Amino acid sequence: MTNYLDKINGTSDLKKLKGSQLNELASEIRDFLLENISQTGGHLASNLGTVELTIALHHYLNSPTDKIIWDVGHQAYTHKILTGRKNCFTKLRQKNGLSGYPKCTESPHDIIGAGHSSTSISAALGLALARENLNQIGDIYSVIGDGALTGGMAFEALNHAGHIGADINVILNDNEMSISDNVGAISSYLNSLRSDPTLKKVQADIEFLLNKIPKFGKTVSNTVDRVKAALKYSFIQGVLFEEFGFKYLGPIDGHNINELIKYFQQAEKIEGPVLLHVLTKKGKGYPPAENNPDQFHGVGPFNLKDGSSKKTKSKPSYSKVFGECLTKIAAQDKRVAGITAAMPSGTGLNIFAKAFPDRYYDVGIAEQHAITMSTGLARGGMKPVCALYSTFLQRAYDQVIHDAAIQNLDLTIAIDRAGIVGNDGETHQGLFDYSFLRPIPNLVMMAPKNAEQLQQMLYTAINYSGPAILRYPRGSIRGQYLPLPVEELQELEIGKAKEVLAVKKETLITILAIGSTVEPAVKAAEILNKNGYQTALVDARFIKPLDQEIILKALNNSQNIITVEEQVLAGGFSSAVLELAADNGIKINKIKRIGIGDQFVNQGGMEEMKKEYDLDARGILKNALSLLDKAEEVDELWPEKKD
Repeated sequence: MTNYLDKINGTSDLKKLKGSQLNELASEIRDFLLENISQTGGHLASNLGTVELTIALHHYLNSPTDKIIWDVGHQAYTHKILTGRKNCFTKLRQKNGLSGYPKCTESPHDIIGAGHSSTSISAALGLALARENLNQIGDIYSVIGDGALTGGMAFEALNHAGHIGADINVILNDNEMSISDNVGAISSYLNSLRSDPTLKKVQADIEFLLNKIPKFGKTVSNTVDRVKAALKYSFIQGVLFEEFGFKYLGPIDGHNINELIKYFQQAEKIEGPVLLHVLTKKGKGYPPAENNPDQFHGVGPFNLKDGSSKKTKSKPSYSKVFGECLTKIAAQDKRVAGITAAMPSGTGLNIFAKAFPDRYYDVGIAEQHAITMSTGLARGGMKPVCALYSTFLQRAYDQVIHDAAIQNLDLTIAIDRAGIVGNDGETHQGLFDYSFLRPIPNLVMMAPKNAEQLQQMLYTAINYSGPAILRYPRGSIRGQYLPLPVEELQELEIGKAKEVLAVKKETLITILAIGSTVEPAVKAAEILNKNGYQTALVDARFIKPLDQEIILKALNNSQNIITVEEQVLAGGFSSAVLELAADNGIKINKIKRIGIGDQFVNQGGMEEMKKEYDLDARGILKNALSLLDKAEEVDELWPEKKD
């Protein structure tokens, strides 16, 4: 039996295959994806759904002269396989391995890097304008999912491209998960009518006759226009895109390679923007993923036989703790509402949604809208809690300033996946929120060290009069999880830190930590104290406002200061500490700031990457000893075996 995949080392090899050989290759690629992703984890369902579409694109086009722009990018694994990277899949999404998203430095076939959604049409339009100005050649295809089409940026690009008649092709990869639940036999029938040459002649004849009707007056003229519009809306599927100025083709069977290529040929003959509506099935070919596409969107290593995870979680995630606590608070306060941007299970709001469907709002991939809608809810008397990933909150920065902070409205923004997130790499690390939120007036921002603090801080944020930010990390909680009943929840004093290990006048080292860095800092401080290096530890709890009293006390009483934060150093927690010192005329003897420098953090396991940036207990210990010029003692003092 011929194994076609073994012979594919680039797109030129793909073009040697024809007909049934391409279908056999599609089957082999699915097996390859399942085998590899079950070992490494990754985006499964979306990639299983785009196998034939990707084969058809690369068989018809000549990449990278012809340019394929993948929206989001978690649907581009087959693209990577066909462009010479199949041997890299054993290290998919691992440190120094293959990225899970298109990455320009990885291959010339990855025209535009993408980890966030709704960007591909804008990028395609820019490429088309550059091609026109520089007299370049090549077709330009944007591949965007129906979910990503809920992002306003996609419609901004459609509007502009249609207005100027840009020569681009947009593939709407519709996997029936969002805007196209109604696609079925009726839509297929309408498509067959639209593609029928007889119908086209009938439309042309009717148009000819209507144009021959003399204009006896405004009334008759308006009637003719209405008849023309009625014909258009009756016979043309995809009229929305036609109104944007795109020629609509489809729906198209996204798992029929020959049909896809036929439509690509048809699109090439059309001048101006074309939208090809391609129907695919998320998770195709693997029943567990077909039946539960959400569950198999992004997965860790799993058992191929039944799709069960190879890893068992012994502790709940911060997201789950957040969702459960919010639900309990909402049961006592009917004003509490939950808002998310297409991430209900990722943020834990699926728990809230089951309990209070009438107070739960999923706005799609539209973070800007999520924040501003939340301000409207707040102005109307509700207590909205908007849960977004840190990396996606970046997309709503103006709304936080203009709509929430300036108006000082009573809402909570829950920042999930804050800090290092691991295998998704640069586009998804939540490492900038301290820095971009800290300068904004009226905001209160807090970060819990564990599940108990998370619950207390959520209660504090909801009951705070004004915009409050709650920031917490990805993954399982540290320490024990004791779900607190509502009556045990208490509001924290705003801007009040906590001395975990008291600051004294004779303190040698003081560690100032916040959020996820507190627990590893505790371990490092305990080792230092055990070995005679008197160490204090402050859990800042609030990034804004800072507890000036406690932090100034630490700065005055300690010869050596260490700040620890799981985010970029520029403009973050350590910057706030240094600003406080400067404003109060304090000269710090020695200070070591632990965090992320002026760089993007690549992919890798969460604990692996934290270790690389000294954000684990051993790294904090090493930095403390280096302040004392005793860095060589770290191996001696560290109680665990070297790793």
